[in-house]
Amino acid sequence: MTVERQPRILLVDDEPGSIELLAGIFGDEYEILFATEGEKAVGLALTEEPDVILLDVMMPGIDGYEVCRRLKAEERTADIPVIFITACGDLEAESRGLESGAMDYIHKPFTSSVVKVRTSNQIELKRAREALTRLSITDGLTQLANRRRFDEVIRREHARLARSDGQLSLLMLDLDHFKGYNDTYGHLQGDDCLRRVAAVISGVIRRPADLAARYGGEEFVCILPETTHEGAVRIAEKIRRNVEELAIPHGNSGVTDHVTVSLGVITARCTAEMGVSAIIAQADEQLYAAKAGGRNRVSAGQSPA
Repeated sequence: MTVERQPRILLVDDEPGSIELLAGIFGDEYEILFATEGEKAVGLALTEEPDVILLDVMMPGIDGYEVCRRLKAEERTADIPVIFITACGDLEAESRGLESGAMDYIHKPFTSSVVKVRTSNQIELKRAREALTRLSITDGLTQLANRRRFDEVIRREHARLARSDGQLSLLMLDLDHFKGYNDTYGHLQGDDCLRRVAAVISGVIRRPADLAARYGGEEFVCILPETTHEGAVRIAEKIRRNVEELAIPHGNSGVTDHVTVSLGVITARCTAEMGVSAIIAQADEQLYAAKAGGRNRVSAGQSPA
């Protein structure tokens, strides 16, 4: 059973007394991080990814407005809600804070109950947004990433790797004669088969940088950034072998008496000439070659450097 972690709050104020006062409001229900200057606050937000940031405006070095702008400009911290807690109480200061990206603005002196409720509300809203985001990028049947997420990640990874002439490997796999499986065992059994194959794939694709996705129907894809050709082939072969070891009966396979998969692998340098569409097309060609070669096998190729 997954245990949900405590909400994590980053308190940013150049007055240690203010941080101590705020920390006392939240007690043991929250994990508290703190910083007394802006640069450290930005660094902590990047490494610790708090659920909400309570931020003072007037601080030595960069002020709270600049901290907020930097957080909103960085992909990893852009969605962390920021609440200004400050003695700057005029409407111009509040407007400036909201324009910099803050979700709320609390004036000092504050009421403890108000701070706690507003902070809790922002945490709940953030979690609700994250849940909706997960739903929008997750395949409902297999719980792998969906096609939308795959398209987004491969474009992003290609752009990132192209800046350093980096290498990307792509796996495409297809269940062999899956239509025959559905015709023989029914679509409910077919759905269960897809889930079991997806579990095998997610069990092999473990690096945080990698992505396994359902491409459509009985076809899956795996993005392996900065993975050598030999490494990608090993991963593909492990998936093929692990699926075969499930020994899911398939009396209408034409290959063997159990469910198998065919895989195509391509490893390519990310360049303007070798774009996303070209990499996908070459992986698809390798998958077709695996099927043409008898199925239940890996076919792999490398694009010229």
